[in-house]
Amino acid sequence: MTTKKKETISDSLERLGGIVQWLDEQERVDVEEGLKKVREGAVLVKELRARLKEVENEFEEVKKELDA
Repeated sequence: MTTKKKETISDSLERLGGIVQWLDEQERVDVEEGLKKVREGAVLVKELRARLKEVENEFEEVKKELDA
């Protein structure tokens, strides 16, 4: 069984930026394709929020260790 490597925050932000750029560059957006891009972006945002919360918690743990 293979495990999927977790995408880095930078990679996710780059992908999200690509979606925004694609939407900005469209003169006439294909509604179905636009919806796919928006859904993909929403998934990325949700994953990024969760990952950023994990990182925040890790920083708090380090801070507690330094303060002890």
